[in-house]
Amino acid sequence: MTVPTYPVENTAPSPAPAAARAHLLHDGSVEQYRRAIADGVDRVARRVATVDRPVTGITPAELAPLVDRVDLNLPLGDAGAALDELEDVYLRDAVWFHHPRYLAHLNCPVAIPALLGEAVLTAVNSSLDTWDQSAGATLIERRLIDWTAERIGLGPSADGVFTSGGSQSNLQALLLAREEACVDAVGPAARAELLPRLRVLTSAAGHFSVQKSAKLLGLAPDAVIAVPTDARRRIRASAVRDEIARCRQAGLVVMAVVATAGTTDFGSIDPLTELAGICAATGVWLHVDAAYGCGLLISPTRRHLLDGIDRADSVTVDFHKSFFQPVSSSALLVRDRRALRHATYHADYLNPARMVEQRIPNQVDKSLQTTRRFDALKLWLTLRVMGPHALGALFDEVVDRAADAWQLVSEDPRFEVVTRSELSTVVFRYLPTGPGRDLADAANLHAREALAASGLAVVAGTRVDGRHFLKFTLLNPATTVEDVGYVLDLIATHAGRYVHDHVTADLTCPVG
Repeated sequence: MTVPTYPVENTAPSPAPAAARAHLLHDGSVEQYRRAIADGVDRVARRVATVDRPVTGITPAELAPLVDRVDLNLPLGDAGAALDELEDVYLRDAVWFHHPRYLAHLNCPVAIPALLGEAVLTAVNSSLDTWDQSAGATLIERRLIDWTAERIGLGPSADGVFTSGGSQSNLQALLLAREEACVDAVGPAARAELLPRLRVLTSAAGHFSVQKSAKLLGLAPDAVIAVPTDARRRIRASAVRDEIARCRQAGLVVMAVVATAGTTDFGSIDPLTELAGICAATGVWLHVDAAYGCGLLISPTRRHLLDGIDRADSVTVDFHKSFFQPVSSSALLVRDRRALRHATYHADYLNPARMVEQRIPNQVDKSLQTTRRFDALKLWLTLRVMGPHALGALFDEVVDRAADAWQLVSEDPRFEVVTRSELSTVVFRYLPTGPGRDLADAANLHAREALAASGLAVVAGTRVDGRHFLKFTLLNPATTVEDVGYVLDLIATHAGRYVHDHVTADLTCPVG
């Protein structure tokens, strides 16, 4: 038998307990706390004020050795020294979402009141699982859930809970839908017979978390059926109706239809009213993934784009996408609070059943998580300082900017553009002409990589109908049409040079 060996730790002498306790936040360390936090804030503020590009272009191969050289067994003993080190391993090469030429993913610049909330919630360190760990924090989260449900229009029986993000919200929604579909399957045998027959219908342009959730929930490998989309990349309601009928004829049970209010690539919004009618007529759970499009709930001009969302059984919202909140800040809302019972388990050491009788509000009764941050505080302070109309106006601004960007790209003969987004994405690609036309995929991949390496801008990439495309995701009101034009010129330069070099090499390469 081989006895495992372990590396010998290269440690400094253990500090006295009193010295170690000095690093904990308590009544005797508040000045140290103030100085350390102020120093950290100052360093970040200096970076934000001086960065001239969204990324430095550093590669994993370049940065990894710096991180690997840090000996975590030898403490520096001083917050200032640790921040000096952090400059080298993180801050210097951080990706800055506030920069107007960061155009890649659904990352937004963050509201200052939310940053204030982040500082408060981390220091107090409330855990949003039970009342005796959170008190007022529980009530604030519940008030925000009620406010969001009112904005959606879910009705007086609605409820919900904050989550870590859209993927977790979608997972919990499908868990509830699965359990509702299994309500009449009494006993292990009946449940075992039903589970392999459950199906989920979602858009072919929907989020990958639907497939991942189905796997985590123990559904069949082919449980998720991707329904075709129309020319605007919206799910075809008629195809959903036909698919429900086909499944029933085949002895399958559609446990949920997942509509998307803002697909990641195209910003498309599925026909919610039509889908709600279909689901109501067939008794199918309707979940709306509005992780991206939830900003429309506070839009002064575009709220109508979410018409029909009020008829959903559950809704995902990501405040950290379109409400300008720091990660993470997300929630799952349900029309009927009774559905949340499927996530409820009682433990004598945490939330015994008698607490329900005593009307003690424990958020763990609704959540997939136990220990959970007070992320609701960030949104609370943002609403109390800015108000929903100001946030909605900012979201409108980025949607307007995306419309301008789409117009700019569509009129540029160097590019091919896909459908116009209802939100703030633009999917397009550089399209070579002449003998280099077959190099389009490789040229666009190269342009994206070259752009990131330069650090001058960051754009996303995706595949559309089997072809490589580029994508702008605009969530920064500071981004201008001039910024977009500048990035387009950079892309065309990199892609054009790639095509020229490869066409020239092919022409000059000796045959045979």
